[in-house]
Amino acid sequence: MQNSEALALTAVLLAAAGDLTRRINDGVEARGFEGRPAFGFAFTRLAPDGATVTELAAHLGVTKQAASQLVDELVRKGYVERRAHPVDARARLVVLTERGWECTRAAEAAAADAVGAWAEILGEAEVRVLCDRLARIAPYGPLRPTW
Repeated sequence: MQNSEALALTAVLLAAAGDLTRRINDGVEARGFEGRPAFGFAFTRLAPDGATVTELAAHLGVTKQAASQLVDELVRKGYVERRAHPVDARARLVVLTERGWECTRAAEAAAADAVGAWAEILGEAEVRVLCDRLARIAPYGPLRPTW
């Protein structure tokens, strides 16, 4: 593969990721939830059992202070709550509230809509092949934004 082809592939993949992020966020908002893409990246770490702010910061690739500010915002919006950590008395566990879970389900539905649009263009079989190929290239997480 020549450099120009590699650059074109890179641009297309980044554009697809950006479009997918936008479509999911728009779908979440259309379903009545206030947010921004960073919320979804945090929710992927908080589901199913919660996480400490330190763990969330590592997942997102941000400072503990930035993660703490995000958690404060999520608490204000009713998406998460802080609880006593079951093992470490010094730590607090951040967990999704019922509203947080509802928002997560809204994001799943929005993602299905976005991928459904791809299936209309490519066909379902091609979307499955695309998923398989991308999973072979990037099989592991964490799922996090690039800031």
